[in-house]
Amino acid sequence: MHVPPNLALLLTLGFLFFLLAREIQGQQRVTGAIWIPMLWLVIIGSRFVSQWLDIFGIHLGGEGSAEDGSPLDACCFGLLIAAGVYVLVQRRVRLAEVVRNNRWLALFMAYCFLAIFWSDDPFIAFKRWLKVIGHPIMVLIILTEPDPEEAITQLLKRCAYVWVLISVLFIKYFPEYGRGFDPWTGAATNGGITTNKNILGLDLYISGAFFFWYFLKVRKMEKGKKRRNELILIALFGCMIIWLLHMAQSSTSLVAVLIASASMVFVGLRLVKPQYMGTYLLAAAVTGVVAEGVFGIYSSFLKLLGKSPTLTDRTLVWHDLLQIQINPIIGTGFESFWMGDRLKLLWAKWWWHPNQAHNAYLETYLNLGLVGLFLLLGWFVATFQKARRDLVKGSDWGRFRMAFLLASIFYGWTEAAFKALDPVYFISFLIAMDYPRSEFANAAQPVETESTQTDMELAPSVARNSLANNETGCHDLSQAQLALQNWGKNIP
Repeated sequence: MHVPPNLALLLTLGFLFFLLAREIQGQQRVTGAIWIPMLWLVIIGSRFVSQWLDIFGIHLGGEGSAEDGSPLDACCFGLLIAAGVYVLVQRRVRLAEVVRNNRWLALFMAYCFLAIFWSDDPFIAFKRWLKVIGHPIMVLIILTEPDPEEAITQLLKRCAYVWVLISVLFIKYFPEYGRGFDPWTGAATNGGITTNKNILGLDLYISGAFFFWYFLKVRKMEKGKKRRNELILIALFGCMIIWLLHMAQSSTSLVAVLIASASMVFVGLRLVKPQYMGTYLLAAAVTGVVAEGVFGIYSSFLKLLGKSPTLTDRTLVWHDLLQIQINPIIGTGFESFWMGDRLKLLWAKWWWHPNQAHNAYLETYLNLGLVGLFLLLGWFVATFQKARRDLVKGSDWGRFRMAFLLASIFYGWTEAAFKALDPVYFISFLIAMDYPRSEFANAAQPVETESTQTDMELAPSVARNSLANNETGCHDLSQAQLALQNWGKNIP
């Protein structure tokens, strides 16, 4: 059945608003502050504000430059960061507590700040660092919610609603926004809500991993209407994500979703002991090395995915990047490799003008050197330890942490995922960071305790007054008995 584009737009927006309203009404353990990180993640996972305005023919803030970006976008990100800082100040979040609970991450960010000073353009590098610092600020808003795990669920669910629904709408009914053509082969490509298929693949990787994790959580819920509705919702979005993965033709994202899903299933098996996760990973790595040496599974894997041995010229670019002379210890400076003469040299050779290494580890080496790679490794190890700790405790969040970490390590092989405003970079901060339950998160508990204490103090007096005036009827006598019963229940 053919649906007119304008009608499809109205139906999609109506369904989207219904889903968002449903989530808002059904949750009292998440505050309105969650909209700040949600806007942050939706924007970096789709199009920047200036690009959205361009769709409507509104051109504000100028074109910007490859180094600086759009002034309008910088202003929007700055406002979100300022709003985030305000929320954290109101919640009395302490920087010392953040550092104490996230030492490797703090070291990595501190080193990134130092790397600004040996950049080709320290001012541009500093502005890029300020944007990246927005990731942990947004994560801290989530971690200081009354129920952090529910806040994470709400964040990822709401972002997936926007990414998936608008991507389907754009690809099917507004191809001028959701589709394009490969400049080299001329083949049609699908970017959906984003500007290219690789970013759409990022969104689908995050959304697919989240909905599979959420499915495992919902399965354990008590049978009822709520459980049934959530399973229907998961099935609906699961089908749309599978269709979008097919349309995007993003092999890396597909494999990452499969790795994340398989990891969640594995760590949930009864025979698997979470405290031995390191041993399991070591055994898997050794098995992979042996299988590659004996059977050459890497080339067979690439053929299965329809990839060339050069990974669409990625390996050729890697070779050229390693020929450029840099300081191997400290790199070229924070996010500064793709500047000046180096950028001109590479663009002169490669017609498609690469602006990243398409390998997270090579990208880190080029910008931050071996020191940066070491700190990134420490970040991963610390995240692994936190995920294992949560798994030992039986936490569902530990399952997502472990699975997304393993899948993202693979994802970084063909994409520079741990830099700038990459959605996977944001989720990497999310799974890596801890913060103890704050005074704000526990604010509801003292109120409830105070109310209980007041009831305990008043119950005997209410009972005495009712018994003293029992001549007014049995209603007062019943009231006295009920008051005494409630008082007895509240005695510690």
